[in-house]
Amino acid sequence: MKKQYAVIGLGRFGSHLARALYDEGNEVIGIDLNEEKVEAYQDSLSQAFIADSTEEASMKSLGLRNFDVVIVAIGDDMESSILTVVLLKELEVPYVVAKALSKRHGLVLTKVGADQVVFPERDMGLRLAKRLMHPNIIEHLKLSDDYSVEEIKIPSSLVGTSIQQLNIRKRYRINVIAIRHKTDKMSISPHPTDVLTEGDLLVVIGTNDDLKSFSDTLENQ
Repeated sequence: MKKQYAVIGLGRFGSHLARALYDEGNEVIGIDLNEEKVEAYQDSLSQAFIADSTEEASMKSLGLRNFDVVIVAIGDDMESSILTVVLLKELEVPYVVAKALSKRHGLVLTKVGADQVVFPERDMGLRLAKRLMHPNIIEHLKLSDDYSVEEIKIPSSLVGTSIQQLNIRKRYRINVIAIRHKTDKMSISPHPTDVLTEGDLLVVIGTNDDLKSFSDTLENQ
């Protein structure tokens, strides 16, 4: 089901996010004070508006309370991002996602009502560091401080091996929840007799320590 999104702040993060949501067939409006940025995305989004997100009249006129999600992607102006979140919650926007520049900024955004706070620069840095240290890890999704889901490339030495033969749960205390094949087809909850083929990616879940142990073992094979 397609949704309605509004992205406030069309900088690098906001513009890429807005375009990605729009390309998936959603209704997406972009909002920014900078006229050049708004003009640049007039034809790339459902609509784009020049507006001050801290002014109640401007936000009311856009009907943001009717959108499924509003993302506050304001760049370096922490005061504006905080005031914008406060205003959006006063306007009864159902779900507000806010970009934080620091841990303290994130805490303030949460306290003033943001439903979700994201740290794009921090998260990208952590993901890049993990990829550089562990090239076989294609994707990493943190579920909590202790648990994660990872998509791991299997070495050629494991091609032709079944899930049962790997004995991952017993040896590493992690679980295989899916296999992504080279064709991009996903096998959810694979059967123990399923055999790994060239280019397969294992989607596994477990504690961060156990996942690291498994990844380190694969790198040495």
